Amino acid sequence: MKEIIHIHPGDNVAVALRDYKQGEHAVVGDKEVTLLEDVARGHKIALVPIVPGEHVVKYGYPIGHATEAIPPGGHVHTHNTRTNLTGVEAYSYEPKLAPNPFADEQLTFQGYRRQNGEVGIRNELWIVPTVGCVNGVADQIMSAFQAEVGSIEPFDNTLVLKHNYGCSQLGDDHVHTRTMLANAVKHPNAAGVLVLGLGCENNNLAEFREALGEYDSSRVKFLLSQDVSDEVAEGVRLLKDLHAAAQGDRRETVPLSELKIGLKCGGSDGLSGITANPLLGQLSDFMAAQGGSTILTEVPEMFGAETILMERAASEEIFEQIVKLINDFKQYFLDHRQPVYENPSPGNKAGGITTLEDKSLGCTQKSGTSVINGVLNYGDRLQTKGLNLLSAPGNDLVASSALAAAGCQLVIFTTGRGTPFGTFVPTMKVSTNSALYRAKPHWIDFNAGALVEDVEPEDILRCFIAYIISIASGEWVNNEKSHFREIAIFKTGVTL
Repeated sequence: MKEIIHIHPGDNVAVALRDYKQGEHAVVGDKEVTLLEDVARGHKIALVPIVPGEHVVKYGYPIGHATEAIPPGGHVHTHNTRTNLTGVEAYSYEPKLAPNPFADEQLTFQGYRRQNGEVGIRNELWIVPTVGCVNGVADQIMSAFQAEVGSIEPFDNTLVLKHNYGCSQLGDDHVHTRTMLANAVKHPNAAGVLVLGLGCENNNLAEFREALGEYDSSRVKFLLSQDVSDEVAEGVRLLKDLHAAAQGDRRETVPLSELKIGLKCGGSDGLSGITANPLLGQLSDFMAAQGGSTILTEVPEMFGAETILMERAASEEIFEQIVKLINDFKQYFLDHRQPVYENPSPGNKAGGITTLEDKSLGCTQKSGTSVINGVLNYGDRLQTKGLNLLSAPGNDLVASSALAAAGCQLVIFTTGRGTPFGTFVPTMKVSTNSALYRAKPHWIDFNAGALVEDVEPEDILRCFIAYIISIASGEWVNNEKSHFREIAIFKTGVTL
């Protein structure tokens, strides 16, 4: 088993794969350094002298600069390293496109083909409130329905998509709420949806229905609570109609090209960019080769690594869209008088991540090496096959909800610290280290920590792909088993 890893030949640091004590020796290739202090797993060790102002290099790129002299064997972290990031920048189009290392293997999964041709990996019954005022009513309706019908088959599960918005919002916030909820209503994982309104909210049902566009009226029903004397009884009646309409639903064989996967990380540590995120990068490349789709988001965690993504733009038009994606989000920080580099989190730092560049270079590993074919604004639905970028913040639930609303049937979430949450589609957790996998088996679904152990990487990738196909074909992940399923909507403006 490896104890330390030198990621790139040009790096002047290595990453500890176990806890080191002061005075221990670490061997990297033909180089041996003596630890000058304790260094925890996931943290960086200087391999050569680093002078003040010199770049600290990891993944082959600068992740910041030294603020003091760091001798070989020294701990490289927040006490002696600072970010190089500033504000909005200018970029030039310099494409570096690589061939996809995978071939189309004609793989399939068992999914639900909807009337409009889209495919779901779940067959669920949802209530989507247009406003937070009726969250409690929605719970009552769903509970009463389940009590009356007994078995909910052929539905796999039920969900009340509770949120706190839909009223007292202006401008983009109002539009974001309406768009996100409309996208949820149209999500192919939902076999039946009751849209539940109050009757006096900003997000009124008439405008919402218009924003929804075309929909299957046998699978989407509407109820205004103020318009009926017994909203629970009426809601149960409508859910029974949806239940009856779904009786013929069956899984069928569909190509893997129909799968849309969201790529997300959170609670990252120093191993995220070494194990779990590169594994997702391989998956992303694999999915592109199958004709499928992946989406990378959390734009603030692209800062410092954005040029790597820009080099992979399929065209100059896509490049310009990526530039706008990055600089608009930087401007959002500046407009709120916040530094663009106010990241990583305390948990990230405890896990060994020092600067935003350190975090971003690890984060963007999830995108693999494929060409970037599309860029989505917040609230957009996926239109282009292959790898796409999506505008959303780094916040775990907000970003994961945005991925689901973009049409992803599954979100894969890597973590080095662990988290139990899930958004309204299956949210599969991948651990960056084996200790987390062993400690939290009720949170973590797959262990990428084995990649730095005595296991063949190709074997892990193949197990990972097979597991994803089983999830797409109906196997539940931990957030579904625990009924941890939520939505979070990006808020930027005034609340009345």
